[in-house]
This record gives sequence, C-alpha cells and structure tokens, in this order.
Amino acid sequence: MMFSHLFATMNELLDELIARNRHGKRQEQDEEQLAVLKAMSDKIMEEWLIFEEKLALFSDQMQESSPQKSNIWMMPGQTATAMVTPQQSVATVDTVVTADAASSETAEQLLARGQGYFKLYMFPEAANAFLHAMEQSPDCNLARLFLAMTYMHMQEWQEAQRHFQLLVALTDHPTWQALGLNALGCIQAIRQNLEQAEVYFQRAYDADPTFEETLSNLHACKTRDGQLSLYFGSAKLSCL
Repeated sequence: MMFSHLFATMNELLDELIARNRHGKRQEQDEEQLAVLKAMSDKIMEEWLIFEEKLALFSDQMQESSPQKSNIWMMPGQTATAMVTPQQSVATVDTVVTADAASSETAEQLLARGQGYFKLYMFPEAANAFLHAMEQSPDCNLARLFLAMTYMHMQEWQEAQRHFQLLVALTDHPTWQALGLNALGCIQAIRQNLEQAEVYFQRAYDADPTFEETLSNLHACKTRDGQLSLYFGSAKLSCL
C-alpha cells in the first residue's frame, strides 16, 4: 500500500511537470523536482534489484538444502491440508489480511516518506509524515528537525519556533544545534526582532562555525540595508 501511494504521487507530480513544460522550457524548480524524481526512480530500481537477487539466492538455497520442506512451504501437501478444514483455512487468511491492513508504518518508514515529500516540495504531505513519525518515536530528533524545517517552508512560524526550541534543548549535535538556532534567528528577524535575531545567529555560528549561512544572516541584520535576505539552512538537510 505504501508503494502504491508513493508511485501515485510520483506519477501525479511527473504529469504536472509534463503539462507545465510542453514547450521545452523548464523553470529552475521544475529542473530540481525532475532530478529528484529521477534519483528516486534510480534508487527504487537499485534496491529492487538487490532484493530480487537476494530472494533468488535464498530460494535456491531452500530447494537445495531441503526439497521436501521447500515443496511444503511453497505448496502444502495432502498431509498438511488435512489438518485444517476449508472454513478454518479461509478464516486464517482473513486474519492475516486484517492484521496486515491494521499494521502501521514504522517511524523509520514514515521519516523516509516525509523526506521524499520534502525533496519534492510537497510540504503539507511531508509535515503529516513527520508528525506520524514522531508519534511512533517521540525521541526522534531527526524527525523533529525535518518537521520544524517543513513548517518554515509553510511559513507556520509559531509551530516552527516551538519545534526548533525543543530541538535545540534536546540535541547535542553541533550541526542540528546550528540549524535550529539559525532558524530561530530567522523567525525573530521576520518578526522585526533584529537584536534577538543577531543573538541567535551568533549562537548558531558558535555551535557550528562551518554553518556559513549564519554569518551572512548576522551581517544582514547588522547592516539592515533595505529588505533582509536570510537563509534558514534548508539546503543543509541534504547533507545529513
């Protein structure tokens, strides 16, 4: 079910790209989305081929080590089927299907799905996936980081601020600290609290001096020359 939803989303986005670019002129964002779709497609094919090869090897090993057992596993024989009535057999299948339908995605799967949506600029869908990931694993700081950054893209400043504040308090990871503090500085700057924004940008730089965006943001706040151009570090997520 998860893969059906993923492919439906990928096909829908590709149809939109095709419709927007019938005359061969693509916008920069369209180029990025197309590159992400190609990368996702290549990754899916690569993982599928690895799985198929492993499955084939396992099937060969099963047949070579115990042909009789393999036959029972693949197609139950007369002795095995005699142990249950047809009604019991149907009931067993129904129970398995119900259990599969009721099972939910793991936090890791939800996080991966959310990251896919994030890369495709599908931020409402990404936020939903990250929220469910955090329900499954409340201590997952990576899910909280992506959720907060997603809220930044959606311009939901209050929710973004709340999650970044929690992230900064909970993590010791220098880059994550810098991402959170830098984003908090951007939120303060948006609210015209430039002095508080400078404090956050300086703290972000102190946490991770390699996070160069903070120096640019700090300079923009200090000069205050016209409209502020700030970077809240979304591109850094691709390096995590």
